[in-house]
Amino acid sequence: MTNRSRTAITLLGGLALGVAVATMGPALADRDAVPSSPALPSGSAVARPSAASASPVELRHIAEIMDRVRAEYVDEVSEQALLDQALRGLVSGLDPHSAYLDQDEYDEIRRSTSGSYPGIGIEIEAQGEAIKVLRPLADSPAERAGLRSGDVIVRIDDAPVGKDVESAIDQMRGPEGSRVMLTVRRSGTDEVVDLALERALVEVHSVSGTMLEPGYAYVRIENFTDTTPVDLRKVVNDLRSDWGPMRGMVLDLRNNPGGVLESAVEVADAFLESGTIVSAFGRTPDARFSLDATPGQLPDAPEVVLLVNGASASAAEILAGALKDHGRARLVGRRTYGKGSVQTVIPLSDGRALKLTTSVYATPSGALINQRGIDPDVVLEGPEPAPAAPGRDPEVAVALRLLRGAAAEAPRSRSAALPTDSRGLSLVSSGSQKPRR
Repeated sequence: MTNRSRTAITLLGGLALGVAVATMGPALADRDAVPSSPALPSGSAVARPSAASASPVELRHIAEIMDRVRAEYVDEVSEQALLDQALRGLVSGLDPHSAYLDQDEYDEIRRSTSGSYPGIGIEIEAQGEAIKVLRPLADSPAERAGLRSGDVIVRIDDAPVGKDVESAIDQMRGPEGSRVMLTVRRSGTDEVVDLALERALVEVHSVSGTMLEPGYAYVRIENFTDTTPVDLRKVVNDLRSDWGPMRGMVLDLRNNPGGVLESAVEVADAFLESGTIVSAFGRTPDARFSLDATPGQLPDAPEVVLLVNGASASAAEILAGALKDHGRARLVGRRTYGKGSVQTVIPLSDGRALKLTTSVYATPSGALINQRGIDPDVVLEGPEPAPAAPGRDPEVAVALRLLRGAAAEAPRSRSAALPTDSRGLSLVSSGSQKPRR
């Protein structure tokens, strides 16, 4: 990837894809992107307050409103709370992806993309006045303590979860080496057990893979964190070591809400030898950049079919657009979300930060995809199934047939003879897809 001075440009996921969260570090279903370290990297520009200030009349208006609220609002509100809300409103009114972050929110967004965090290592979702375990992460304190998918956490350190699930999640967080007691109702039974866990540094890997059959791999990227490029190469090398050379790869970006821009660019670079990966346009010099691929690809340079859907967004769309435009992969699935803007996370004083939209980006062909998305080369029509285990997933089966050459070329128009899979998914050209908005 071509070097550039501004290394803190980041990309926002920008999607609320459900209440499932990876915890106890990342606790947001939304995978917002952040710099890879608590402070901006060396050489990066940091925004400073402008010398320009509001006029005396404007300042009087602001002071008058704050005085009225403090004096007459039904509940007492502190000056700091009022100021925080004013700042949130100022920034959030710009666009859906800009935000003012207090210290906790800034810490949270950094944890969510760091690839590791101190915690117990479970993915969860709220379930009434309890917390359901979706799965324990591999080699985590949760897995070692015996937590299982489907277990329901009802008490934390002998305090009921209650209606405030977010506070309960905070209870499970803590420094490495500290302990937490969970009371759990076992999945499908009335059995209740107490489990003692010692928090540890949990590694969160955003890439997983398996072999569908000899020569054909399935690789899924859940989101883009700082460790995604390393995770990808490890997964591919492990599969090659166990199964031999790859002729083809199904690369699954369905429901991938995005993440760190640089990670998506590095992954694209792993599949490309040359050419532009992404270009961005903004008002400041740092907001205008173009990132190019460099020689050196993944081993075997396998053929790629890339799965996308309407929840593939942001950094996922950068990867999809780069591989599609360079003819490196065929996109299969549904039109992507259309998150084509770049956010920069700017540290402020007292641990706060500003997450500000600074650029819009274009794919290598020059396409601006914001609020439009990317049309697949091959559109899968019919009901959209939830992603399943690769060996049972009908959309993965379609991608594998394309890799093997069984489907040959995707048809150029609808016809009664369209090939279908066992669940009625039909292949049509992207040109026949109706706009979703």
